[in-house]
Amino acid sequence: MNTTLNHPTAVSVQPVAITPDHILQTGLGFWASKTLLSAAELGIFTELARSPLDAEAIRQRLGLHERGVRDFLDALVALRFLERHNDQYSNTPETHLFLDRNKPTYVGGILEMCNARLFGHWNHLTEALRTGRPQNEVKSESDAFAALYSSPEKLESFLKGMTGISLGSAHALAQKFPWAQYRTVADVGAAEGAVPVTLALAHPHLKVVGYDLPVVQPVFEKYAQAKGVADRVRFQSGDFFKDPLPGADVIIMGHILHDWNLEQKYQLIQKAYDALPKGGAFIVFESLIDDNRRENAMGLLMSLNMLIETPGGFDYTGADCRQWLRDAGFHETRVEHLAGHDSMVIGIK
Repeated sequence: MNTTLNHPTAVSVQPVAITPDHILQTGLGFWASKTLLSAAELGIFTELARSPLDAEAIRQRLGLHERGVRDFLDALVALRFLERHNDQYSNTPETHLFLDRNKPTYVGGILEMCNARLFGHWNHLTEALRTGRPQNEVKSESDAFAALYSSPEKLESFLKGMTGISLGSAHALAQKFPWAQYRTVADVGAAEGAVPVTLALAHPHLKVVGYDLPVVQPVFEKYAQAKGVADRVRFQSGDFFKDPLPGADVIIMGHILHDWNLEQKYQLIQKAYDALPKGGAFIVFESLIDDNRRENAMGLLMSLNMLIETPGGFDYTGADCRQWLRDAGFHETRVEHLAGHDSMVIGIK
């Protein structure tokens, strides 16, 4: 009789390789970021939207030195922002659609603003973490927005940046909210007008108001005129802390609440509630942090950007915002994803 015991064969488990790749890629990520930001500043994607070009033609048109141009262009290829065929460079489908300044889908305003302002300010994140103080123009000015609006060039750069970061969410908002049930809408903190204009184009029955500081009006009206909706989109000037909000069936605040501390957030939410009719809707959209504060890195990094940019602003979770809306009196609240990292919180009065 065979008395040999059959034991299962031991399976060799290979240890998971631990590498520093993620650490190094993130730590050196500013190389790739600045390469893209400089490309946006130079207008390379707008130039290539006209036709593919070789390196020498690009160098001459953009006034670049011969030493770095090939590495710069091929780095953009490796980063998948450009394509290269037979020494001819061209845009990728994404950069062709979103980084050509001549297209209505252009989102590069936010990249240009980051390049001109935020890239340098973020160099002082460590100081902000130690002091809790903003590291932008507020370091030398008493009011960040006054500094940003102090010249036509700074103003337009900032407002175009807001268009760039809001345009995708504006299109999603136009599709996902039941606009047929409403007639009037006010976008509070409208900037250049991306949200009001997008809603007016998508829903001709809507009468839309963009509400912002008086200095914004010429830029807003120029944008609405260019998009062909100046007859249905009007500008109302005011300071949303000092003045009444416009009355409307729907009030929107997109990328607004995160600029302010908790007391100011509550103040703006209450003003929106008071300005709405019964059954009216309040829509807040931001890069909402996920409720477990683990996944939406963009929302968390945006909150650090508020540390850099504002005296007391911070980003927040959908659960946070729903509670604030309930505290103000909204009887129904919900969170819905919009586009990319952005989601909206909806409150019904």
